[in-house]
Amino acid sequence: MKITTIKNLLITLLLAGGASAFGQVPVISSFGQNGVLICTNLERGTPASVEWAPSLQGPWTNTWSGLDAVMVDSNGTIQVSVPMFYRVRGVARTTNPPPASMAMGDTLDGDTSAQPTHTVNVSAFYMDKYEVTKALWDEVYNWAIANGYSFDNTGLGKASTHPVQTVSWYDAVKWCNARSEKEGRTPAYYTDSGLSVRYRTGQVAPYVNWNSGYRLPTEAEWEKAARGGSSGQRFPWGNTITHSQANYYSSSNDAYDISSTRGYHPSFSGVTPYTSPVGYFAANGYGLYDMVGNIWEWCWDWYGSYSSASQTDPRGPASGSPRVFRGGSWNYGAIYCRAADRTYADPTCRGNGFGFRSVLPSGQQKRSSRGEARDERRLTAERV
Repeated sequence: MKITTIKNLLITLLLAGGASAFGQVPVISSFGQNGVLICTNLERGTPASVEWAPSLQGPWTNTWSGLDAVMVDSNGTIQVSVPMFYRVRGVARTTNPPPASMAMGDTLDGDTSAQPTHTVNVSAFYMDKYEVTKALWDEVYNWAIANGYSFDNTGLGKASTHPVQTVSWYDAVKWCNARSEKEGRTPAYYTDSGLSVRYRTGQVAPYVNWNSGYRLPTEAEWEKAARGGSSGQRFPWGNTITHSQANYYSSSNDAYDISSTRGYHPSFSGVTPYTSPVGYFAANGYGLYDMVGNIWEWCWDWYGSYSSASQTDPRGPASGSPRVFRGGSWNYGAIYCRAADRTYADPTCRGNGFGFRSVLPSGQQKRSSRGEARDERRLTAERV
């Protein structure tokens, strides 16, 4: 049997064994003819065991000398010599750069709304790996309607695997609360300062419990996630952009838009809206998809001018009229896809370019029920 077939089976076994929904699945990245196994995406500094068997039917054991407790190195990798068939059990590594300062905003293209650049310190958090899909929206929405929630819009989507769109800021916030309640979590949003009345209906500027439940990312969290660990660049991968990297409207108006195809993305321009399925393009350095283009993403913050002062976990102005959305869209140009670009609209605004993704505070745990685990595998999240 080919090694690739064996590896595919083992990845299935690892998932069934309970790899963290908020981590990257361990990957057997190499198995040479010399019998050396390399497995990546393991949690650094934890023990892993390498199991082997005389056949795929077993029996599996880790009693081979030196394979019962292999320490994962600083790169999240183990490399060992193994006999015959094998599998790896270990703690799935989470994308977890330490809380650190970030230069928020930029001066690359004269966009005054992204200036002045200023230092922010953003604590660790979990973010949805993908934009909320129409399938996940519908699942939570249907539960919410049956449990006392009301929305301004039902939400639309080109297909189940495409991002939900035509949702307002209020819709997104209430949906986050419903997702929390559906999974047995304490919600983040409330209609009173005492955080006792859960926000389920109407249009209010809610109070927030920042330590619980799903919520929209702050601008600072969104920009940190969008940059994927990079700094000083327009996009996570560098300073130029093409249709091979994102779904946006390409134009020669922006010198850094060097796509060989112009206008709407040719792969998705058959039926409007021209969204693409989530995860179609490569992930950024934090393992997050579609932070550039495809659909605008609502953020928590009221829109306001930047301060030059250094801040820790900024949450925007205390009040305002428009809310911020980020990331660009299938029907807007490259300039709006920049990590530092800021756009805003009334929170009642909706359209086929408006969607979102949610975040969880650091320390929130995966739920144990079969249904909830299935939800989180469908829309996994990374810690950033």
